[in-house]
This record gives sequence, structure tokens and C-alpha cells, in this order.
Amino acid sequence: MSARETLQQIYDGNVLVYGHRGAQAYAPMNTLPAFELAAEQGAQGIELDVQLTKDGFPVIIHDFSVDATTNGNGAVANMTLEQLQVLDAGSWFDARFVGTRIPTLHQVFETLGQDLIINVEIKWFSPEDNGIEQVVADVIQQYRLQKRVLVSSFNPIVLKRFRAIAPEVPLGYLTSSHTMQENTQPIVRLSDFEAQHPHHELIDPKRVDWALESGHILNAWTVNEPERARQLLLMGVQGIVTDKPDVILKALA
Repeated sequence: MSARETLQQIYDGNVLVYGHRGAQAYAPMNTLPAFELAAEQGAQGIELDVQLTKDGFPVIIHDFSVDATTNGNGAVANMTLEQLQVLDAGSWFDARFVGTRIPTLHQVFETLGQDLIINVEIKWFSPEDNGIEQVVADVIQQYRLQKRVLVSSFNPIVLKRFRAIAPEVPLGYLTSSHTMQENTQPIVRLSDFEAQHPHHELIDPKRVDWALESGHILNAWTVNEPERARQLLLMGVQGIVTDKPDVILKALA
């Protein structure tokens, strides 16, 4: 089955709601409690950020340093897995989450891979190859989740490298509100991926038509307002990434 066929099978004509870094409005971002809460609230999927440790393990954390979301400090890339997993990644959010650890991609797949669609964002902006694409592809293969995972990135070079390694895994190209739409169109036309992931402020009926004409699934981020979610649904957006899965699911019901 091709990557495009896999993604069409995942959506099957439905609108999917993804917990952004889990249900991060209610639990510390990119942690197992946040991912599990998104599932409890009814999200069909989760979105997470993956980076490599100094010793080459894929860990789930958004920032390139641990300062904002743990009790430690320093760059993720300069720390080993052992050093990272002794950090408290929960108490900054609320005392209820004291002792929460930074998870590995393996742990997320082990815990939730059979229950949720997992949108894995590769956090690597350099054109240089640090090997993260191969590591992520190997973990997907290890857990046999090629039909339950969507790999995304802001970096089209990352997507190109990943496609060469794992052509069967669907890919999504991320664009932010700081990226002009007219500058992304040539990249979209020349690139090989199955989904567009624009910030919701970039989406209007013209953008939806363009995505559909390109044969792409359109996933919008980050949408927390019910009225905006309903607007996107009416325009034809197929996936919504949100910090509040419970709120958005209620709005779309």
C-alpha cells in the first residue's frame, strides 16, 4: 500500500482531531499524561515533537533546551537519555504532575501506538543530516506502525530524506503563520508528501481548494476556538490539531 493510500485509509472520509502535544491545555506538554488524557477526551490522534539525545535516542520534547519544561537546563542534543530521564517534566505545569518524565518515542508507541493515530513532528531545521530520520523510521518499523503514523516537519529536506528511507509512511509538510503562502506553493508542488499542515490562520477556501487539487490531506493547527473549528470543518479541512480535544470535539459534534 502506498503512503497516499495509507493516509486515505486512516482518514476514511472523516475529520480527525489530534491532541497538540497531547491535551496540553490540561497536562504538561509532550508527556504520557498529556497523551493519555487526549485519548480519554476522545481525540483520534496526538501530535508530538521528537528530537535526538546526545547518545542518539528519540525523545519527546518541543524546545531545543530543557529549561522551560523541566527542572533542568541545557540543550537536548547535549544530554544523554539517562540525563534527560531523571528530570522532572511535570511540576512546572502543576504539582499534580511532579515526577513526570520526558518520554521516548518507544514509550509513546508502546503505550498508545495501537490506540491513536500519531503525528510525529521531527524537530530538525538544519539541512545537515543528524540521522534522526533513520532513527524515527526504525522505531516505526519496530512497532509496525507504518499504517498508524504520520511524520511531519517544517523542513522539506527532512521529509525528502525520510521518504527515501521509509516510502510507505505518510508525510506532512508544516507551515506557520510566519510563512507566506505564495512562498510555500513551489515547495508543495515539487515535494513528495501526502498532507499539508498549515497554521489555521493561513487557511481559507482558496487554500483548501489548492490542497485538495494537489491530492493532499489538510490538517490545521493549533485550533482552540470552537467557532474557528466549525469554520474549518465547513471549508473542508480534514484534521484539526488542538490543545483542547474535549472542546473541539464538542464543537464538531
